[in-house]
Amino acid sequence: MKKYLAEMVGTAVLVLMGCGTAAALNCGSDTASVVGTAMAFGLAVVAMAYTIGGISGCHINPAITLGCLLTKRIGVKDACMYMVFQVIGAFIGSAILALITHEVTFSGDGTETGANALQANVSTMGGLIAEIVFTCVFVLVVLGTTDSKKGAGNFAGLAIGLSLILVHLACINITGTSVNPARSIAPAVFEGGNALSQIWIFIVGPFVGAAIAAGIWKVIGCECGENK
Repeated sequence: MKKYLAEMVGTAVLVLMGCGTAAALNCGSDTASVVGTAMAFGLAVVAMAYTIGGISGCHINPAITLGCLLTKRIGVKDACMYMVFQVIGAFIGSAILALITHEVTFSGDGTETGANALQANVSTMGGLIAEIVFTCVFVLVVLGTTDSKKGAGNFAGLAIGLSLILVHLACINITGTSVNPARSIAPAVFEGGNALSQIWIFIVGPFVGAAIAAGIWKVIGCECGENK
């Protein structure tokens, strides 16, 4: 049960800090807000990786959990429970943020929940492809850096956090960057509107991207046929 609770806490912190920064900086209004939001999500992952990584592995993302399931690093039961508690944690983080923004008015007219939505002039297909591609890259980094034989060891958390910053920098002005269904579901419920109507993009895209990443890692990470 502790590992499930760790996933819940970790996801709550990720959503509170990442989405909270997006709301506070009115993300997308200028370059500084994009960079700041990207760093917030990445640093939140780094912090949680070294806090709960030894308990649950610090997935805090259903897409990562799916990638681990498909590469047989986690069982079906644990994978399902991880996803449930990740979504619960996301709602906790979003609820805290909603309480804060109810009492504090941030400048600008941007989201107050950090919810994802397609940016202006981005098509549905464009947004879906972006979420698939960038989730694939992110999950591939996770699978590679946490591999027991090939990974980055104690530096895995740092590598993963930095890759999330990179992904956000590339994708924020397209979809607001999800690459994490839990991170998108809870803020969308509080935000409503386009965020809620487009939520399927931020569920389907990351899961498809994670599945592709798992397939790639099975090919390039497999030791089959290697000289020993």
